Amino acid sequence: MHKIAILALHGVIPFDLATPCEVFSRVRVPGVPVPYEVIVCGEGPSVGSTLFDLHTRWNLGHASGADTLIVPGIEDIHAPVSAAVLATVRAAAAGGARIASICTGAFVLAAAGMLDGQRATTHWLAAAELARRFPAVSVDPNVLFIDNGKVLTSAGAAAGLDLCLHLVRRDCGAAVAAGAAREAVMPLERGGGQAQFIVHPEPSSSLALQPVLKWMESRLHQALTLEAIAAHAALSKRTLSRRFLRQTGTSPLQWLLGARVRRAQSLLETSALSIEQVANAAGFGSGAAFRACFSKQVGTSPQDYRRSFRPR
Repeated sequence: MHKIAILALHGVIPFDLATPCEVFSRVRVPGVPVPYEVIVCGEGPSVGSTLFDLHTRWNLGHASGADTLIVPGIEDIHAPVSAAVLATVRAAAAGGARIASICTGAFVLAAAGMLDGQRATTHWLAAAELARRFPAVSVDPNVLFIDNGKVLTSAGAAAGLDLCLHLVRRDCGAAVAAGAAREAVMPLERGGGQAQFIVHPEPSSSLALQPVLKWMESRLHQALTLEAIAAHAALSKRTLSRRFLRQTGTSPLQWLLGARVRRAQSLLETSALSIEQVANAAGFGSGAAFRACFSKQVGTSPQDYRRSFRPR
């Protein structure tokens, strides 16, 4: 069982605290009764939030032995971080735990020295202050989350959901993460490199793009071009690209590539198709192109991914 310790610090942002609680408690893995043990560790017996106080069952000491430690955002980024909290984060990292922050929780990780020499992100409104206060951190305000392996950071609000689902995908595979996303009633999953601040167009345009996405997903095995997608949408290529960027944070062809990788992950987990057959079914031109793209996007080869996540 994977132990998740979530820190509830004074001034915690309730949404950021609830996000990992909800996502990891809803993960279902066939044959595994409880894949994640989730505990909330309070900085004190009572933790003050903006609208209410929290009383937690566990204290900071119970974070010891966690496989993953998550620090949600805090309202006041100028408030000093207690020595006890810093010691808890450092001890978890020294013990081999994976460390993650949501939103302004990145300030806590930076204060503990976890982000020195690494790329990190936080809510776009706080990014400049994070960079100013911690010059050893390479702050990127334009992404949803950053995965450095053992240390991960995310932007605010919904980006915390993306980060948590990304961790589920890393731990349990794409099919399990998709199930958790369905229970949370959200799409799986925006890539970490997408823009965190997206200007959405008028509702009519937003509604018009959904059928295009479904049409593309139903034709992943076909050699779709930008011209073909634009023709189906009855839009010019320029207008289509502009709407995609506004609503998804990426281009039509990059979105298509991500969808094909997700389809390949699902097939590797749930089918006995060969690698070449998976490549064809997911719409890659050849097995070689599939292996190269998959390795770049996922960080491992299709064969190794199948060995890791296909149920035995």
